[in-house]
Amino acid sequence: MGSGPLGDLERLVLLAVLRRGDDAYAVTVRDEIERRAGRAVTRGAIYVTLDRLARKGYLSSHMSEPIQERGGKARRLFRLEPSGRTALQESLDEITGMLRELDTDLRWDPA
Repeated sequence: MGSGPLGDLERLVLLAVLRRGDDAYAVTVRDEIERRAGRAVTRGAIYVTLDRLARKGYLSSHMSEPIQERGGKARRLFRLEPSGRTALQESLDEITGMLRELDTDLRWDPA
């Protein structure tokens, strides 16, 4: 179902869903990325990416029970599927392969 390598935001979203477990919905995914990666992401970008990853078969979703503090609205919860785990592992393996035996420190000090 998936197609091509993962983009940067797709990789971050899959990792955030994996980290959040049963509590992975758009807001918690966005918060996880902002807190751990230090990257500000719009809600719209998160929704679009979650939908794209679901269409690729990397994520599945279901609606939660209505939540009282949300005025009785349900949340769309996401779960990492085996194909998503595989795509994520392949993407991380590519990065690891490129970093392996690199002779330089990637931190840049302009001084």
